[in-house]
Order: sequence, then structure tokens, then C-alpha cells
Amino acid sequence: MIRFRSARLLTLLIVLASWWSVAAQNATLPSKPDSVKFGVLGDNGTGDKEQYQIADQMTRFHAKFPFDRVIMLGDNIYGGQGPSDLVQKFSQPYKALLDAGVKFYASLGNHDDPVNNRYPLWNMGGQMYYTYSTRNVRFFALDSNKVEPQELAWLESQLKSATEAWKICYFHHPLYSDGGTHGSSVDVRVLFEPLFVTYGVNVVFSGHDHIYERITPQKGIYYFVEGAGGQLRKNDVNPTSMTAKAFATDQSFMLVEIDGDVLSFQAISRAGATVDSGTIQRQVRR
Repeated sequence: MIRFRSARLLTLLIVLASWWSVAAQNATLPSKPDSVKFGVLGDNGTGDKEQYQIADQMTRFHAKFPFDRVIMLGDNIYGGQGPSDLVQKFSQPYKALLDAGVKFYASLGNHDDPVNNRYPLWNMGGQMYYTYSTRNVRFFALDSNKVEPQELAWLESQLKSATEAWKICYFHHPLYSDGGTHGSSVDVRVLFEPLFVTYGVNVVFSGHDHIYERITPQKGIYYFVEGAGGQLRKNDVNPTSMTAKAFATDQSFMLVEIDGDVLSFQAISRAGATVDSGTIQRQVRR
């Protein structure tokens, strides 16, 4: 009888473990056929096993949610920045995604060598800041390491002339963050935020703090911190009234889908568990 009960318990545990493994790796996004789908990754280029495990989860989710691009939020490579480092810390961990045709569009962080803006797989075209669009979404990859007047003039011109319904900016240093190590980059905020507000930026993604955080809307704009794609500062978050959701116990990445006037997002841990998800209705600008 004892052996029978033990066998039943073991079977139950195996079934539950299998169910959790499947449930933990379910994409919650609608995955509409003509929507814009992309991944979000920051502070990832360590070359350590955790980076490879995040890359593996991204590949698994790609099979269910076929995103065609990943935006990179800086600190894409830590330590050595030479050709062998770019293999170990980028092209090798993300090989399955690259082979599937996924394109990575990088911004640079304080740990990145600026010369790597010419690295073909980052699609920066040798520029420190640039813009591109797909369907009804325009992306702006910015340089927050040293914001020069030329960049601000370029950004104002590009934002002003953009005709796409969604304007998404991404760069390394967060304008708003409850991360304990860095927190909000107010020096960058005073430069970028007036343009974001004036010209109707909808969503902003940054890294730098090695956590995941969703900020309550600031001046009508949604902000995300996703700086745990390889690095992690465990529990390094000090929640405040602007913290909508924070996760700082494991590495993570994001998946995002834009279908018409609705943006859906999902933050996913290294174990494949959903740690945050939701939708954003496109803001109506007056």
C-alpha cells in the first residue's frame, strides 16, 4: 500500500511538473497574423550561462510567437569587445533566432564599445542613433551615453515628421526607474522628455538597472526598464508610487505585440514564467 501511494504521488508530481513546464512557457499575446511583433532585451552580453538560458527561452517563445525583430537596450557586450567576444556574447547565444531571420536593432550602453555600431548584426548602420519603421510603428534608437545638441535636433525633426500611429523610443539610461543601483537618469530626462511629450511618443524602453520594471505613466507616456537580459542585481529595486510592477529575482526579457491601437506586452523570466503582462491603448494626442 505504501509503495502504491508513493508511486501515485511520484506520478502526480511528474504530471504537475510537466504541466508547469508547459504552462510557464505559454505566450499570453494575441499573435495576430498582421501585427507588429518584437522582443526587448537589455544588459545581456555577459557570455554566461544565464544569457544563453534567456536566449533559449526566447527561441522557444519564438516558435509560438514569431517576432521578427529584437530591440536591444544597451550594454550588449560586457568586457572584451573584439570579434571573438561578439561571437561568444552575441551571435552564438542568439544563433537560432538569427538563423530564423530575426533581426536585432541595437542601441549602445555605457559598457559598449562605440565602434560596434558598425557590427552588421546590430543593424545600426554605423550610427549612434537612428530610426526605422514597420507598418504603423516607428522606432527611434537613441544614444543616452552623451546626448549632444545634434542628436536632439535630429530627434525633434524625426519625431515631428513621423506619420506612424505609434512612436517607440529606446536607449540605455532610464528616464524613470526604481532600481537601487542607478535609478532615474534625471540628466537624460530633462533632455529627452520635453521632446517625447511634445511630439507624442507612446512607449519608452530602457535598461541600465539590472531589473524588470513597468512604470506608471509619466506625463502620458509608458516606460519600461528591462535590464536583466544577462545581468541581474537580485532584489535591487525600491518600489515607489511610480512602480506599477517590478521583478528582480531572475533574468528576464520582454515580448511585445502591436495590433492597431493596442499594444500587448509580456515580461518573461529565465525559467519561462510570465512575470508581468498587460495591454496599452494608444494615447490620443490633442
